[in-house]
Amino acid sequence: MTTNDTRTHIIHTGADLIGQKGFGATGINAVLTAAGVPKGSFYHYFSSKHDFGLAVIDTFAEEYDAKLDRILNDTSRTCVDRLRAYFDTGFETMTSCEYTRGCLIGNLGQELAGQNEAFRQRLDTVFASWEKRFEQCLGDAQRAGDISAGIDPADAASFLLSGWEGAILRSKVLKSTEPMERFVRVFFKQCLNID
Repeated sequence: MTTNDTRTHIIHTGADLIGQKGFGATGINAVLTAAGVPKGSFYHYFSSKHDFGLAVIDTFAEEYDAKLDRILNDTSRTCVDRLRAYFDTGFETMTSCEYTRGCLIGNLGQELAGQNEAFRQRLDTVFASWEKRFEQCLGDAQRAGDISAGIDPADAASFLLSGWEGAILRSKVLKSTEPMERFVRVFFKQCLNID
């Protein structure tokens, strides 16, 4: 592997373990063993577990941003259909991991936001970026006449992000997509006034 490939491999392996166990319960040795790289490799790329955690957040966010952009900027679909496609990927992700992981950024937010200011700020930046993407999509839907002009896209985007993250958490607890499905029904019907 090249230098960048090794770093990325460590990050992806760590993100997978963190998704399963949480940040605090994921040790550096477990990441290195799962990645199949020596300890020196870790410290070549990361000065500490803290530095590694921030790299996991940044890498996940970059990859998820690209996914969001592909879905929410797909002009072959209406904006409302783009949002439905986004939710559909959430259902697929939740069922494919058998309700064990949820959203890595949401999980880290719950675990670390109250403990570490650097993590809290980084996670807040990620969430704000996602919220802006939803706001843009909702604004486009409004301009296309697909949703009411009376809806505030910023408020609806904030509700979407917060409600969806909560529904994901609840789905993990229930081991069912039912909370996510309920959130989507309420979001479209009550928030966007779409049946």
